Amino acid sequence: MKIVVDGFGGDNAPEAIVEGVVKALKDYSDVEIVLTGHEDKLKELMAGREEGRVEYIDASEIITNDDVPTEAIRAKKDSSLVKALDYLKQNEECVGLVSAGSTGAVLTGATVRVGRIRGITRPALCPILPTITGGKVLLIDCGANVDSKAPMLLQFAIMGASYAKAVLGVENPRVALLSNGTEDKKGNELVHETFALLKECESINFVGNMEAREILSGDYDVVVSDGFAGNVALKSCEGTAVSVFKLLKKGIMNGGLRAKLGYIFLKPVLKGLKKNLDYSESGGAAFLGVIKPVIKSHGSSEAKSICASIGQVRDMHIGNIVEHIKEGLPKSE
Repeated sequence: MKIVVDGFGGDNAPEAIVEGVVKALKDYSDVEIVLTGHEDKLKELMAGREEGRVEYIDASEIITNDDVPTEAIRAKKDSSLVKALDYLKQNEECVGLVSAGSTGAVLTGATVRVGRIRGITRPALCPILPTITGGKVLLIDCGANVDSKAPMLLQFAIMGASYAKAVLGVENPRVALLSNGTEDKKGNELVHETFALLKECESINFVGNMEAREILSGDYDVVVSDGFAGNVALKSCEGTAVSVFKLLKKGIMNGGLRAKLGYIFLKPVLKGLKKNLDYSESGGAAFLGVIKPVIKSHGSSEAKSICASIGQVRDMHIGNIVEHIKEGLPKSE
């Protein structure tokens, strides 16, 4: 299967992108990569490394975070991202796309140039987060749609449940609605309207409202939210994890000999905890609702995360995620 990768998207491009591609080619023998960007530079970095399974599409422009997404997609037609999107749309053998570039540009381009699944009002970003029980939870939406309506959140729930079944192998995903309390009457007007729709939806296993502090508890498989609240929750989870490890490090450094000796014994445990909470282990955020898998990797992604994102596209294709989403939509859609 062919997967197109934006070779010049992200803070660490193109070096980290190429390293991630090399790792993915070693890990997944059934994958071929199409790299977009300055061809000479990409070939230089790839020289002698699995070149037989890599194609190149030359692109002279780069879309940056300073560009206005809609204008950049329209004006920078020779950018690495637009070339990647067009290749995904036009080539049947290409099963998905990975980019660590501008979030707005990736989402806008995927919607406009690749296209939505029929019946989906708005695609949504859906990252995979680790839980304290060693499992995974999906958070949808985490920033693609900051102003959402209840019917959109119903579609997010259906797409998230489809992803959990098809890709994560969860037989009957527990779907919860992010709110400011677990009681049925909690939440704002959007939460109240969405709660009623989710409760009536027979195609999902809706378990009620949940609070942000329980996202990583392992009690849920899919957490549904509008893009604004979801993004705040996601950034809070990431920031808390980073802060905890900084505080631990500070405590060990300032705690004297006893603290340092304790660290020696706890080092394997702490390393395992850090790995378990590392979002990059799972790759990027899937942009669900477009007609082919698109993964938006973190802008600061290193090779490990790029490789994992390529693996996500592979898993989404094997799991036939698009068809699962179509089957889950109400027939009236």
